[in-house]
Amino acid sequence: MAGLIKREDIDEVRNRTDLREVVESYVTLKSAGIGSFKGLCPFHDERSPSFHIRPQLGTFHCFGCGESGDVIAFIQKMDHSSFTETVELLAARINYELHYEDGGPGPRREDYGKRQRLVDAHKVAEEFFRAQLETQEGAAAREFLTGRGFDEQAVAHFSVGYAPKGWDGLLKHLRSRGFVDEELKLTGMFSEGNRGIYDRFRGRVMWPIRDLSGATIGFGARKLYEDDQGPKYLNTPETQLYKKSQVLYGLDLAKKQISKGRQIVVVEGYTDVMACHLAGITTAVATCGTAFGTDHIKISRRLLQDDGTGGEVIFTFDGDAAGQKAALRAFEEDQRFIAQTYVCVEPTGADPCDLRLHRGDEAVRELIENKRPLFEFAIRAELKKFNLDTVEGRVQALRQTAPIVAAIRDSAIRPAYARELAGWLGMNNEDVNRSVAASIKRAKLPRNAAAAQPPAHAQDHAPGAQAAPAFERPDSRDPVMRLERQALEVVIQQPQRLADEQWQAFYEARFMAPAHAAVHDGIVAASTAGASAASWVEVIREEVPEQLRSFVSELAVTIIPALDEHNLNRYCSDIINGLIELQITHRKAELIGKLQRAEVDPDGNEYSQINKELMELEMRRRILRGT
Repeated sequence: MAGLIKREDIDEVRNRTDLREVVESYVTLKSAGIGSFKGLCPFHDERSPSFHIRPQLGTFHCFGCGESGDVIAFIQKMDHSSFTETVELLAARINYELHYEDGGPGPRREDYGKRQRLVDAHKVAEEFFRAQLETQEGAAAREFLTGRGFDEQAVAHFSVGYAPKGWDGLLKHLRSRGFVDEELKLTGMFSEGNRGIYDRFRGRVMWPIRDLSGATIGFGARKLYEDDQGPKYLNTPETQLYKKSQVLYGLDLAKKQISKGRQIVVVEGYTDVMACHLAGITTAVATCGTAFGTDHIKISRRLLQDDGTGGEVIFTFDGDAAGQKAALRAFEEDQRFIAQTYVCVEPTGADPCDLRLHRGDEAVRELIENKRPLFEFAIRAELKKFNLDTVEGRVQALRQTAPIVAAIRDSAIRPAYARELAGWLGMNNEDVNRSVAASIKRAKLPRNAAAAQPPAHAQDHAPGAQAAPAFERPDSRDPVMRLERQALEVVIQQPQRLADEQWQAFYEARFMAPAHAAVHDGIVAASTAGASAASWVEVIREEVPEQLRSFVSELAVTIIPALDEHNLNRYCSDIINGLIELQITHRKAELIGKLQRAEVDPDGNEYSQINKELMELEMRRRILRGT
């Protein structure tokens, strides 16, 4: 086995990898100033974006939870992969050959990390299923797809394939490509019996399930033959790659439109996703054999940029009892979104695939256009449980529906729905309003209260606040502390804008806050070591004490208040000059104090030297101020 990856190769992979491109596979980003982008943090649930990146510096930092680092750290945290596996994955992504300390070349294909091997096996399997669809045996699958309204172009777009009936077709194919049984057992594509492993998917239409980056991590399979004793739909079981509670089918194709249009449409099946996309609803996704849950919501909110400035989540469900139940389950999770949630239930019970097949693309678009607020659907569904022709039934219905109205986040909409509820119940507004108010008081809206709280920011969670006592977080309300921090931000983010004399002054500067002083020392060390622009921040992070590394990332992504290059140059110059002036002030105070403390002979040489330095400092200060 190869040894440690050479440091220069690690640096090269880090430098060549576009952090923004990688992060946007998981998070919707928007501009946050020159060279800065922000979005909802992928590492914790939050209501407003506190996750920032600076691609030019290759650094990310979340002001909410404190997570930070470079592109390697980001992938490690997202995919739970080891450092070596992550570097190998990124190297493969940019076609870079790695070298190891033992003198060997980069890993052979079969020597990639375990996770990459699983990804490779799924890619080969997807190609195998696609090829099998074109065989004579694959005719049954082609007929099924054609019968559902999908032509060759649509099938190719979604990479739909076919798993042959045999017990070892895929197994033999993967073995021939260099995969061993111990690896294949981990993919979820095989079952195991007394005689070893065999194909899990046999005689089925196959849909590849992909992650946000577009890598195939599992499969969904529909049976075709009556003699198949298995379930109608069979998915990959839980594996290192495939976590059904964290996967949405079609998200790799829909993510850009979800971000652009700030809309996500949740349907129930693979063919429904295909039908929606072909009908122009390109924000459609589906869960994979499980209910739409908390992890799905986190993924959706990050892509929607769900920060209270717009966006909509639309659920579509069959009109049967199961569909009604699914819609009500979705309503239970409604408060986790800031975006408005809607539901579409087709009166005849037809799903999007059936609608498109029998009534065309326009019918699918109309289904989505005729969406209703999810809380209205929930209220009406609850009312159906009671006999509203009786007083008792109406009172019971009010007791059940008042909490639903009380849970509506928008205080402007809530009274309107209270009036609607009064009309549906045939009761007066005052009675309904009292019940809604009582529900609000009883519940005290704990989920809303939590939602209204601003995300915990750096003062609560940044590593600087939890570090050792020697590195307490500097108080930014103190003008000196604020200027020191701003100077560090400028030097970390814009080192190329400092003139030689400014660099020299920065080297000689003394920082009052221990945390700032330690970062200053790290910057000097990185500069002395000749760190490249691409590795600048990472080298500084390595040079500071471990408890300050997240603080360095925070400084690297903090937004600099400049709208264009001219203002950015001026700001950087002003801040560094301000730091120089601060040093002059410190030095003048020391010299004056020396004169006051010691009995210095006014006619002596020492007195003259101190006064000379004081005059030089004052002249320098005036030059900085332009006076």
